[in-house]
Amino acid sequence: MTKKPATSKPAPDQPPGDETKQQQFERILSRDQFKPLKAILDQLRRDGAVMHGAIVTTNSYPNFLGMLGYRVILVPQIHEQDCYSRLGPAGGIRAVLPHHDIATYSTLVTLVNFDSTLTTTPKSVDFFSDQLAEFKTQLMK
Repeated sequence: MTKKPATSKPAPDQPPGDETKQQQFERILSRDQFKPLKAILDQLRRDGAVMHGAIVTTNSYPNFLGMLGYRVILVPQIHEQDCYSRLGPAGGIRAVLPHHDIATYSTLVTLVNFDSTLTTTPKSVDFFSDQLAEFKTQLMK
């Protein structure tokens, strides 16, 4: 009696052999480490191919957002709780996206506005520039 050899499935983090660029983009973006970046990208409502092209051609978070048609507005700080009362067209805010950064004990808030701007702080720009750089590195492997 012969045993059937066990077929090995690729690990969930390993790409299948016939993966498209868009599938690779989504697979890498779905990793836990990129959850904060994914939350923002989901709110931008742009085509994945457009985002992929913007990522590979830019080197910073503000430039990436600019390629997608968004302008970054920097403010010294954002009071997260105050922003929720301004959600909606009347208040100008489409989404409030807080990221609680445990390493720095900070809450990094990004506001996605109806007028194609993102309001955020310099600390958030630094954090998401690092996230974008790491994402780009993994995407280009």
